[in-house]
Amino acid sequence: MVLVSSLVLVACANDRAPEPTPDEAADSGSLDLENVETVAGELSIPWDVAFADEQTILVTERTGAVRVIEDGRVRPEPAAEIDVRISGEGGLLGIALHPDFPDERLAYLYYTAGDENRVSRFTLDASLRFGDEETVIDGIPAGRIHDGGRIAFGPDGMLYVGTGDAGNGAQAADRDSLAGKILRVTPDGSVPDDNPFAGSAVYSYGHRNVQGLAWDDDGRLYASEHGPTGEAGLCCHDEINRIEPGSFYGWPYLAGAEPAEEGEAPAEPVAPLAESGETTWAPAGLTVHQPTDGPAEVLVATLRGERLLRFELAGDDIEPPDAILEGFGRLRAARFGPDDCLYLTTSNTDGRGTAQDDDDRVLRACPSE
Repeated sequence: MVLVSSLVLVACANDRAPEPTPDEAADSGSLDLENVETVAGELSIPWDVAFADEQTILVTERTGAVRVIEDGRVRPEPAAEIDVRISGEGGLLGIALHPDFPDERLAYLYYTAGDENRVSRFTLDASLRFGDEETVIDGIPAGRIHDGGRIAFGPDGMLYVGTGDAGNGAQAADRDSLAGKILRVTPDGSVPDDNPFAGSAVYSYGHRNVQGLAWDDDGRLYASEHGPTGEAGLCCHDEINRIEPGSFYGWPYLAGAEPAEEGEAPAEPVAPLAESGETTWAPAGLTVHQPTDGPAEVLVATLRGERLLRFELAGDDIEPPDAILEGFGRLRAARFGPDDCLYLTTSNTDGRGTAQDDDDRVLRACPSE
């Protein structure tokens, strides 16, 4: 059942790519959330999606397979099978296509291999089967928890990588570590000359576990991340952040606006746009939507929260969220496709949810006619 609610959950302290590029703001009419359809079902912990064209979707399964959905049908054979470590929260996670796809037939994957996470790129043949692998960035610390995993190309053509602290908060505040960061590299993995720290892939730091990345029409980057589950005796304080290059976002010294670990932070922390306070959102995929008849909004899929949240943007501020979609359980990915529809994945077979019929699924909500 789909429940559309106006309940306000108040946050405390608070040469051709498919068009539009899914990680940038999508401009369309209001979404019809009363008629959400299942695009594909019976997937194994789907984590992220990318769009080869309007009819073809690539889906990562955390267990290691990349599946192809064509015209609403899942190909029997995976496009790729990646050797991953899937204990805890690791495995095959984010996916992104080269910004010049299909002229540049390259797909990027974030996955856990042994004791590290890495991003690799793969050549794709005409049938979207994955070929040669080339490592783009490796040495990202992995752990049983907090492996991050979201990757996305920005409007500047650079690849952004959201990582987690791998269960060690001190790594998030250490600029020499790739854990607890948003990283920015060129499509071949080199460090851009205009990164905030010379010679470093680090774009921002002090993140506990980045789960969503997206840009608005003005090119501003937003990120979602999970707050503590017991560290420093704290719970919750999940965050939505607007990312400024070179900035420190608090962890492990702050959780949202709440003091956490004692000690001297490496820089003045940037306050979150919104935080959940003592309520758990467990935010996952994030995207930005610009309705033709209203203000821009940040849409956030939530895991433990089991709903889609809408944060209305008001200039440089953000309004407390509305819960606009419930009833599908845990939601992981949230991306707009080239058809202007919003695509979500469920995550009910990951051991933390309750599986429903046909789970796990890719869902679609399209603009109202």
